[in-house]
Amino acid sequence: MITLEKIRRRAENDAKSNGCYLNPDSEILKDLFGGLKRNEERYGYNTCPCRLASGRFEHDRDILCPCDYRDTDVLEYGSCYCTLYVRKDVFEEQTPLSQIPERRPLHKQERAYKDIPIIKPKEQDVINSIIKKDTPSIRLKYWYCKQCGYICYREEPPYLCPICKANRELFAEITQS
Repeated sequence: MITLEKIRRRAENDAKSNGCYLNPDSEILKDLFGGLKRNEERYGYNTCPCRLASGRFEHDRDILCPCDYRDTDVLEYGSCYCTLYVRKDVFEEQTPLSQIPERRPLHKQERAYKDIPIIKPKEQDVINSIIKKDTPSIRLKYWYCKQCGYICYREEPPYLCPICKANRELFAEITQS
C-alpha cells in the first residue's frame, strides 16, 4: 500500500534530481500528496492530482507525476500546473506563483472524459457534443534525443529531455528501415 510518506520521498527525490523544489506551502503539499495517493490507489499509477485521468494507463502516460509538462512549466512559469514542483526563486518566495495555462493537448484531455463510466446518458450527450468524436487513436513511437541519445516510447517526444534538458525539437522518431 502506498503511503503519504512514500509519495513525499518520491517527490523530494525527483525534485532534487531535476533541479526543482517542492511547494513551500505545507497545506498545499498535503493536499497534493493526498491527491497523488488517491489517484495511485484508484488507478494503480500516480497520475497528476490536478488533472482528470481516464484510468487507462496508455491514455494517461503524459500525466504520470511528474507529468511531461512539468519541466517546461517550471522553467517558464516558476511551477508546474498543480504547483507541486517549483523553481528556486518561487521556493524562496522571491517570486509569487502565477497561473499556468494548460499545456496538455485537448485530444488527450478528451480521452479522460470519454472514459468516465459514471456519467449519466444525458450528461454524456452534452459531453459528446462538446468533444470531437474523431479523437486520434494512440500510436506509440520510439523517439531519441539527438543531443544525448535518450530513447523513449510514447506518442510524442517530451517537451524537454529528462536527461539533458534539450527541447522537443531535438528529438527524432526512430523508424524501421
